[in-house]
Amino acid sequence: MISAVRQSYNTDFTPEKYQQFLKELTEKFQHRPPFRIAETPLFIPNDLRAKLFEACEGIIDVLVQPNFKALSESALIPSQTVPDEDEHTLFLQMDFGICWGENGEIEPQLIEIQGFPSLYFYQNLVADLYRKHFLVPDNYTHFFNGLNSETYTDLLRKLIVGRHSPENVILLEIEPEQQATAIDFFASKYYLGVEYVCLSDLICEGRDVFYLKDGKKTPVYRIYNRVIFDELLKRKDLQRSFDFTKSYNVEWAGHPNWFFRISKHTLPFLSHLPYVPNTQFLKDLHTLPTNLQNYVLKPLFSFSGAGVIINPTLADFDGITEPENYILQQKVSYAPVIATPSGPTKCEIRMLTVWEPGTARPKIINNLSRLSKGEMIGVKYNKDKDWVGGSVCFFEAS
Repeated sequence: MISAVRQSYNTDFTPEKYQQFLKELTEKFQHRPPFRIAETPLFIPNDLRAKLFEACEGIIDVLVQPNFKALSESALIPSQTVPDEDEHTLFLQMDFGICWGENGEIEPQLIEIQGFPSLYFYQNLVADLYRKHFLVPDNYTHFFNGLNSETYTDLLRKLIVGRHSPENVILLEIEPEQQATAIDFFASKYYLGVEYVCLSDLICEGRDVFYLKDGKKTPVYRIYNRVIFDELLKRKDLQRSFDFTKSYNVEWAGHPNWFFRISKHTLPFLSHLPYVPNTQFLKDLHTLPTNLQNYVLKPLFSFSGAGVIINPTLADFDGITEPENYILQQKVSYAPVIATPSGPTKCEIRMLTVWEPGTARPKIINNLSRLSKGEMIGVKYNKDKDWVGGSVCFFEAS
């Protein structure tokens, strides 16, 4: 997006450098992520940075309203509601497609929003490796709000570990080493000393929770939750004593209820904002748009694109018996604005945000990007393509 920087990067790039980059990333934790890692980071100019921040702050204005809990109450599923909820989310992610605006300039358009952790540690690691192996100007950064690598890690340690010893804090997931995002769990342990633990390995004795560390039963006082309920419900085979709907003597680093409260359910409440496509609950539509090809049909309670119909037809709506669990979102057109040796590439940018307890608002601290040459962002749209996959953005110094 910054032509001079892009041209210099592409000219300096070699397949050998890319393989060395992947080799070092793999050797760090003796693990190769199953998702594709792009050959390039993104270089974001100040005008797009300003639009991204404007979009984020407008969304945050809605989330900090005193009535937001009331607005989001219907997002909670009684059988999956977790007790001991805190006042606000600890983690917040906002995903934007980079699109053409009406004036021909590039602009962000909100795609998804999540009150759930993202790849905070992996994104810092991969950014450092891009900078080490490729041509990234010194005056570009992947951090925000004045953070550097040390203060960024210190902030996450404060939010995740808190006042406890790291051995009494766990990252909780279902079979963590088998997850596509496992490299972030390994990096979390590397930076914070926090163990990643499978849900089935927790030991519950009344309200007390334990796990085995080096064969020793160790108390759990705080849980950094990475369990997605959508996956949990599918794992009927998973034997466990920990029940999310019960109260335990633990703190939550990211209370699970915020996964539902800040989600697709939130999008219709944001439609009045700049850079947010029109989105409505299906139950509120008396008639469907005649131009359905310009909309995306999304189930509220799904994860990682499951059940999304990008080209809905009238027949797709006939089988829906619970319209309150769906939204219809105006489709956006991603702009192929990244010049690569094998053709232009589209992108999506996630702004990684945290909301520190005792502060008035969330703040943006890092980012994630995904590159695509397919119709949509995602693995199934980018098979056998290069210069696509997960990446990070470096922002021009403001």
